[in-house]
Amino acid sequence: MLKTLKNKRSLIALVGVSTLSVGLAVGLLVALLKNTDTFNPTSAINPDSTAEQSPQAVNQSMVLSLTKQQPAARSEALVAIAQRSDGLERDRAQYMLAADLIAQGKAGSALPLLEGLENRYDLLAPYILLKRGQAQAAAGQQAAAQATWKQLASTYADSPAAAEALYQLSQQLIAQNNPEGATYQATLLTTQPSHPRSIEVALAKLEKNTATTAGAASAESTADEELRLLKLVAYHGIHHPDYVSTLNRLVSQYSSSLTPEDWEAIGFGYRETQNYIQAGSAYAKAPASPTNLYWAGRGQERDGKTVEAIATYQTLSQTFPDTPEAADGLMNLADLLPKPAALATLDQVINRFPDQAAAALAKRADLLEALQSPDSAKQARASILSQYSDSNAAAEIRLQQAKTSAQQGNYSAAINWAQQLIDAAPDNDNAAEAGFLLGKWALKQNQPDLASRSFEQVIRNHSETYYAWRSAVYLNWEVGDFDTVRTFTPSIAIPPRRSPLPTGSATLQELYLLGQNTDAWAHWQTEFDNPQQPTMSEQFTDGILRLGVGDNLNGIFMVSSLSWRDLPNEKQEYQQLRKNPEYWQAIYPFPFSDIIKNWAQARQLNPLLVTGLVRQESRFQPQIESVVGAVGLMQVMPETATWISEQTSITNYSLTQPEDNVKFGTWFLDFTHEQFQDNSLFAVASYNAGPGAVDEWIQEGGFSNADEFVEKIPYPETKGYISAVFGGYWNYLRLYNPEIAAKIANLDP
Repeated sequence: MLKTLKNKRSLIALVGVSTLSVGLAVGLLVALLKNTDTFNPTSAINPDSTAEQSPQAVNQSMVLSLTKQQPAARSEALVAIAQRSDGLERDRAQYMLAADLIAQGKAGSALPLLEGLENRYDLLAPYILLKRGQAQAAAGQQAAAQATWKQLASTYADSPAAAEALYQLSQQLIAQNNPEGATYQATLLTTQPSHPRSIEVALAKLEKNTATTAGAASAESTADEELRLLKLVAYHGIHHPDYVSTLNRLVSQYSSSLTPEDWEAIGFGYRETQNYIQAGSAYAKAPASPTNLYWAGRGQERDGKTVEAIATYQTLSQTFPDTPEAADGLMNLADLLPKPAALATLDQVINRFPDQAAAALAKRADLLEALQSPDSAKQARASILSQYSDSNAAAEIRLQQAKTSAQQGNYSAAINWAQQLIDAAPDNDNAAEAGFLLGKWALKQNQPDLASRSFEQVIRNHSETYYAWRSAVYLNWEVGDFDTVRTFTPSIAIPPRRSPLPTGSATLQELYLLGQNTDAWAHWQTEFDNPQQPTMSEQFTDGILRLGVGDNLNGIFMVSSLSWRDLPNEKQEYQQLRKNPEYWQAIYPFPFSDIIKNWAQARQLNPLLVTGLVRQESRFQPQIESVVGAVGLMQVMPETATWISEQTSITNYSLTQPEDNVKFGTWFLDFTHEQFQDNSLFAVASYNAGPGAVDEWIQEGGFSNADEFVEKIPYPETKGYISAVFGGYWNYLRLYNPEIAAKIANLDP
């Protein structure tokens, strides 16, 4: 977020750029279609087997290879497939064409494509009827549309598509003052409460209804209805912008009418929206469980209610003594107690929870130092290294020892400490930094072979990290350095098709593979019945589908937070998942790619660098606003926008519009590059902290080495910002640049 030029900025969140030209791809596809001797899109697909799509079948589908293209770019190819193919490929092509035409306002042209399609394309039959009704309504055929939607609601009552039909019917009939509309609306709320249209209806009714009516009986009835609607939103509407205000209304007006299960749902809703104090209050009234007690205590702790938090954590430990939540609660409890009592609490963790023992010992060492017992603290840290050598606490100790040795000029000792860390905990996050530093220290010791092996090991084992990029720089890979990354123009290859979701019905899979994002997401809301405790596959699917509808902030979070799972089987699942390129592609997606690419190129900026910066700033949310007022994709402060407007004579703009925001953000990034002779390290740091602050750091601390400069940045936020932005840039490069992806894959195991 951009403040005034000399002010320190605060960080908010991460974006992506770069897109493939579709002209060549479409031209090639049309050529293939015309050559019937060499191309048969149905040769490897059984048109009757639509319930499950294997990766091989997906990869052989020409229709699915067009999913990521814009409608105008794929229309010719889809027409050709629809005319020259049969079976599943023909049906897919007709459906995609029809959906595109409806979205383009050409509903009349879509109707012939949909006629009778449901009889062949059974998997999407409800959605074909839905599209037909939409096309009829858009073409002015209201009676026909209503008849189609009634057929859908009757024939496929359990399908999420029926929810949309019920919604459209109710809206049309209510507008005509037809009482039948209210009946359809009630059916929607009763039969499909988790569908987004039900949430929309419930919120509209809540806005319209009031709790004050003429008669007491009527008032009681209205209150019952309001409570029912509020609870429906509380359980199912977490994705809606008005969700938190609805929870607040439910709690303030109907607290005495809520069950413990209701409070659990409310607590989860508050927690997922990061309202932790309110979540704690709700969880305190929920059924006693390890999760509920932990979050009740956490909310009390954040609210400054220390006595209550202590009591809750103690209850958690006593009631559910063997759970991971009890261990976490005791660790938090140690922070709230006087130091002697805290030591005793940490001893409980060490004795009862081997997985948390190293972290408890590290906290115990810090407490002992505060109590003026350095020898005991040293002994505690020695116990970590000897008894829990592969722990995160041990890795942190070794990394700090390595850095201290290097600062003292003892590079042999520094290398030894770093190597111990890597050997003991090769998958630990600290191993990436340790390996990179080991390589640099080896160069200082004139050991180039050791340096190369270490840099390669970082890239091989921790390819997603900022330190992998720095290692690639030292290996002289063509990845751009701080001095050259601005003008580096890597080639980008985005996978042309989607892969099947890890879970979900066959209909959901088909909608997703066809790029029907809104329908797929709405369909998923009715299938995702365990949002409080999702499986790994469910959480991954939820994140992917959120990205499809532009909920990039939460979509990226849902996918990336899979790494936080701590059960052994979940950790094992995650290690397999992180080997899947689609996992990383979901964390580093390409929303607004054309806008970002065009303005990056106009400013002579590396599009992937701008992408990494946008991702860090906003997670691709164009309407997002920070607590200090920074707005949009590149988090531009209004006063900075005013200053840029004065410099450029651009007066008609809106920072919530992606085009304007990226135009201003890239202008300022170009400006910061000019201030520092195109050094992207200083330019990106200036985007966060302001050019004045960066200039002061250079003047005060000098500059002899980029990595040392980063380590000396006095603002922790800016130091983290550098690794996040350039780490994001590197991830876009390694995931989508064929040359770098091949180099990583070819590293010796």
